[in-house]
Amino acid sequence: MSPLEISVVIAYVAVLLVLSVYGSHRYYMAYLYYRHKFRLPTPRARFGELPRVTVQLPVFNEMYVVNRLIGAVCALDYPRHLLEVQVLDDSTDETCDIARACVDRWREQGVDISYVHRTDRAGFKAGALEHGLRLAKGEFVAVFDADFVPEPDFLRRTVHFFTDPKVGMVQVRWEHLNREYSALTQCQGILLDGHFVIEHTARNRSGAFFNFNGTAGIWRRETIRGAGGWQHDTLTEDLDLSYRAQLAGWKFVFLPQVTAPAEIPVEMNAFKSQQHRWAKGSIQTALKLLPRIFAAPLPYHVKREAFFHLTANFAYLLMIPLALLMPITIMVRVGHGWYEVLLLDIPFFAAATASVCSFYFASQREIGMTVWQRLRYMPFLMALGIGLSVNNSRAVVEALLHHQSGFTRTPKHGVKGAGERVTRKRYRATATLQPLVELALAAYMTYGILFVLDRQVWYALPFLLLFQAGFGYVGLMSVWEGLRDGWSRLRFTAAAQADVDA
Repeated sequence: MSPLEISVVIAYVAVLLVLSVYGSHRYYMAYLYYRHKFRLPTPRARFGELPRVTVQLPVFNEMYVVNRLIGAVCALDYPRHLLEVQVLDDSTDETCDIARACVDRWREQGVDISYVHRTDRAGFKAGALEHGLRLAKGEFVAVFDADFVPEPDFLRRTVHFFTDPKVGMVQVRWEHLNREYSALTQCQGILLDGHFVIEHTARNRSGAFFNFNGTAGIWRRETIRGAGGWQHDTLTEDLDLSYRAQLAGWKFVFLPQVTAPAEIPVEMNAFKSQQHRWAKGSIQTALKLLPRIFAAPLPYHVKREAFFHLTANFAYLLMIPLALLMPITIMVRVGHGWYEVLLLDIPFFAAATASVCSFYFASQREIGMTVWQRLRYMPFLMALGIGLSVNNSRAVVEALLHHQSGFTRTPKHGVKGAGERVTRKRYRATATLQPLVELALAAYMTYGILFVLDRQVWYALPFLLLFQAGFGYVGLMSVWEGLRDGWSRLRFTAAAQADVDA
């Protein structure tokens, strides 16, 4: 073999090794989960007199779901004289009028509800929450994003945990209003279930740090202030504040048995936009806080889990060189007769990919899914995760280069049922040239597939097919949605011009 060929193989093995470390960590998360799953959190006591609670609803251009959100929050089973609702609306469209009218209706029914509108949107969601906190009356502050529909007993099932003066935040598990809408929403549900059911439970009950997820949680107001308040130098203000609060000594509680249903993005470009924000924000938070975490007098396992949690999206950055190197290394080794050495890939792939399958399989088992329900989406889930690597790699690179970008909201349309059409296309995710890169990688994988078919290297075929399917699906869906939305805008503009001419 030439030095160049040896270098390519070494680089490939190095990438697989690092990915297998992150993949194997999922086994450890599952181990922690099963070790601690029966340590159910219970309140230290119960309030004799319930405390005043402020519920904050940060909203930006949510005309399709804002009524549903406000109605659900105003119907919370909590004494009216102890409940305050803040609609923190930074909207620039009809949402303002819809929200104002809804607030007026509920105020007439005796709810202590206020409409707070900002025109500068400074700090985006973090700025809205900080502004609302200065006006809030409650000792405790719950937050719900626009796509959530909290259950009536949410406050009564969470507030009593604050009888422990060390508890600063209580987070509940997300459920999914439109999980059955499509294969894409099914897979998003599985991804979120893995995060909440396994990761949150494992970290929280083993004594490691975990995070408030930006919504469906309740804070002690003193905790927010004591940790430095809402800050907007990262795109994940929730993750940032969570780690700062726990570094300050506050305890967090996760309640998987309490759920808050929410709407999952139904379109690929909206999903990618959400994933980009989360990936970039987590790396920004890692750069900001990991030095403080490593320097703090914390147990080793807390620091280790913080590292894996905050840097997990680096794995996406490694997926791109893996995709580029995989067909090349197969060709090099087959060309030199290294069929036996090819089998060395299998342990690495078992750690990097089989761990992901078993992790999400376990999360679905824990929420009561049947074996068939757990199995049928696993290949698609794996392909989708691979297909997201270009999108999330870009997010990681932007964070590492300190490239600043605004908080991009995820469009919501109020859809629930399977196959229900999204006819109200007022909100659309931004289209980019990124799908062309994804489609180019899919084409590149096709070349690798043809090679292994010709040389009958059968073991490599499933991996190449997963990469091809993942990049192809994500890229094609993104392009199709972009073309469809562009055509819709063109027809809308033409119709509007015809009305003007008439």
